[in-house]
Amino acid sequence: MVLWWIGNAILLLVVAPVVILLANRVIRAGVEITEYADDILEHGVGLAGNLDPVPALLDTKSLVETATGNAVRYVTALRPLV
Repeated sequence: MVLWWIGNAILLLVVAPVVILLANRVIRAGVEITEYADDILEHGVGLAGNLDPVPALLDTKSLVETATGNAVRYVTALRPLV
């Protein structure tokens, strides 16, 4: 019976605090992961809003190619005059 009480005391004084300490570390890490995930979501949505004009880059590229072609033709036409 005495061993039973000693076992209960060890369980209460040693094992329970260790389990609580480890559970606290796991919960703290989980909360930190949640905060990081929320931060990533917030900034990801902001980034997605900035990417809306990206399809217009194709139009810009074609306009630049047209302007470059016209400029090359203009410079080529001026070359004999210089």
